Amino acid sequence: MKKTFPLQAPGRDDARVRDKIRHEINRDVRRQRRRPLPEGFNAWEFDCRIGTTQEAAERCALKDLGKSVDLAAAAGATQVYLEIIGHPAQRSSQAN
Repeated sequence: MKKTFPLQAPGRDDARVRDKIRHEINRDVRRQRRRPLPEGFNAWEFDCRIGTTQEAAERCALKDLGKSVDLAAAAGATQVYLEIIGHPAQRSSQAN
């Protein structure tokens, strides 16, 4: 997913707009994880970038995207660019 989201919408509270952005992020990640994995891979990994524009976007961990949206809004940005690219990965099993 490569998309620019506005951080304000007429008639909506800014916090609800940010909730909607986080919802779209989670929905896209769930959708990508449902795709069948190629032979020899056992997980999906995601390369994420976030910024006010595509050129200014910086790498970010998937788990930190929601916080980064809030930080961009707190810094006074009017929009935020998100890029989430999924790719297959081989992860070792973890013992509990």
